[in-house]
Amino acid sequence: MPPTAETARQMPAEVAEQPVLMLTLALLAVFGCVALTTSVVIADFVVPNHDWIADTISDLGAGRYEFIVDIGLYAFSAALIGLAVLAAHVHLGGWEWSVGIIALVIFGLLVFLIGARNEYGDNDDEGWVIHIYLVYALGMTMAVACFALARGAARAGPRYRTILNATGIIWGVSAPVFFILPTAVDGIYERYLGAVSFVLVLTLAHLFYQRSKQRKVT
Repeated sequence: MPPTAETARQMPAEVAEQPVLMLTLALLAVFGCVALTTSVVIADFVVPNHDWIADTISDLGAGRYEFIVDIGLYAFSAALIGLAVLAAHVHLGGWEWSVGIIALVIFGLLVFLIGARNEYGDNDDEGWVIHIYLVYALGMTMAVACFALARGAARAGPRYRTILNATGIIWGVSAPVFFILPTAVDGIYERYLGAVSFVLVLTLAHLFYQRSKQRKVT
């Protein structure tokens, strides 16, 4: 139905940030990090003959106990997509912020696909094996998200920009190193990279949590 004066009166184009939604999704982001960490720690003990220093998280995501890590990956994927929804709901301006939103969505989908494909850690070479390409794409989207969201995040506080830019730099330097490391330390280094990705998620979660408290007050 085309807009009329009557429909405009009945449905005013008012946009308001929703503190409850913001708080819920911010807590979801924190939960995603906790869930992934917990699932990896549990799998480290449950999966037989697993060396957490040499064996990667991907190794835990294949075989009999793959569901343990998969649950954590799905929770982390939901956290990233939830942050993308939050960033769209609280758009802090500029085309860079919009790029960051898209990067978060893609990041979340890549994490989900990595968990769902189950083609890693078991020498799978049948069919179209795309795990390595998903990993490459994940590395790029993580860096893009950090740098693209930094400028907009500065509107909520300069420390957010500093943390996001620093995280992007650390990630950009650290992530490529993974592919040239000896396999004896793959596991612990991948866990370090996971911790770096948590900085992005928890920084944004803190930003939106603080904003939700401000909106409740006002």
